[in-house]
Parts: sequence; C-alpha cells; structure tokens
Amino acid sequence: MSIDLERARAQSLVRYQARDCIATITLNRPERRNALSYAAYAELEHAFRAANVDRDVRCIIVTGADPAFCSGDDVGEIMAGPKPADAPPLVATVRHPVTPAALAALECEKPMIAAINGAAVGWGMELALFCDMRIASEKAKFGELFIKRGLVCDVGGFYRLPAIVGPAKAAELLFTGDIFDAHEAQRIGLVSEVCAHGALMDRARALAARIACNPPLALRYMKEGLTRFSYGDPREIGGWAIETIRKLMQTEDHKEGVASFLEKREPHFKGR
Repeated sequence: MSIDLERARAQSLVRYQARDCIATITLNRPERRNALSYAAYAELEHAFRAANVDRDVRCIIVTGADPAFCSGDDVGEIMAGPKPADAPPLVATVRHPVTPAALAALECEKPMIAAINGAAVGWGMELALFCDMRIASEKAKFGELFIKRGLVCDVGGFYRLPAIVGPAKAAELLFTGDIFDAHEAQRIGLVSEVCAHGALMDRARALAARIACNPPLALRYMKEGLTRFSYGDPREIGGWAIETIRKLMQTEDHKEGVASFLEKREPHFKGR
C-alpha cells in the first residue's frame, strides 16, 4: 500500500478494512467523539454498501475510534448550522424515505456486530441497534437522546429497540432520554457481553471469525429470516420517523434543545 493511500485512509471520516472474511467499519472523528457530519453519514452509507457487495466479506464489525463509539449527530452542523448546497442528503428520496445510512445498514445481508467502545448516544445508539449483535466495553454509555433535542428517534429506536428490550423499557428509554452504562445495557438485553476495554476488539473479532467460517448463503438467509420475523419492514416506520423529524425541527422546542446543548445549560421547553 502506498504512503498516500495509507494517509487517505487515516484521514477518512469512516475507515473500511476487509481481511480474513471480516469487514471492519470504524467511525473516525475521535476529536468530535465520532459525531456524524453530512460527509460522515455519506461515508458510512458507502461503507455498508461496499461490505454488502464484497463477496469475500462474511461478517461486519462496526466500531468507533476511541474514546467513543458514536456521539450522534454533529449538533453544530446538522441541527444548528445551515445545510450546504452540496451536502449529501440525510433523507433519501420520497420513494425510500429512510435515512440513507440507516437503510444501507438495514439492507446489509451480512451479519453485523457492534463493538461499542464508548458513548453510543443519539444516532450512535441507533447505529448500534442496526447491528445484529452488540458487545460493549466497560466504558460504553448508551442513550436515546432525541427527546432532549425536541425530536423523535430514527428508525432504530422504533423498529428494533422494542423488539430487543421490550416495549415498556423502550418507552422508558425513549421518553426520558436517560443515559445508562454497559452493565445496565447487558441487564436489559441490549448487549450480549461486557468486557474490559482493551479486550473489546479481540472479542468482536473472535465472534466474527466464528460466524465467518459458516456457509455464506446460509448466513445470508439466516439473517433474512431473523430480520423478517423479529422486526418486520423498516420502510414505513423509517418514513414516518423522518417526516416527523422534519416537522419537529421547525418547532421552538427543538431550537431550544439545540441552543441549550451548545450553550451548556438546562433547556426550557414551551410546547411549541
């Protein structure tokens, strides 16, 4: 590999590496706790699409560059800043009204493991939910923070969270926006394992290797069956979520939620 190519990969907002039948997708904005900008969303979508069409890839690991997994949207750019004219769309076409990166993850036919090494909040928790399995470092934190910004969650919170932790617990997490740790995540069934921080990637790779040694076609159909009968079709739910987010982003409460976050103060919501 050339030095220029190595440098380009190091500077990518989302790193992609495929080796030994395992693709590793790593969010790479550690200085922003892997918050998702417009460009990062586009790179993430591309990474999922690339893994899905790579015939040599049989399992995918999704993680973040330390110290976080993904802290959600880059609030300053996505919620508070003007949308650039050439920014990749967060929302797909009317025909497929689901966040493109979410749709790419949900349409991926390969088994996916989230190796959660730190904060997985907001859309970062959604990203973890899109994966089939979740392993957490002892440093991991979780939270569906959308209610704190005057918004609803994306398709993951509505589509997968209730099936994973149950409707009542999902309601509590979505209505409160509370942040909770890795051990609570394991207790409620959100993650299957909590391990030492330094052992996380080894544990994820070991699980991926056990999966990848199985027949690829059977793996694909096994995942399709689990998705179809455990979760259903995400398109209608995702479309409703995006249309509702669009409406709520015009409200005073949303603008107050964003302003209070940026100004590091308590919000004052007025219901309008």
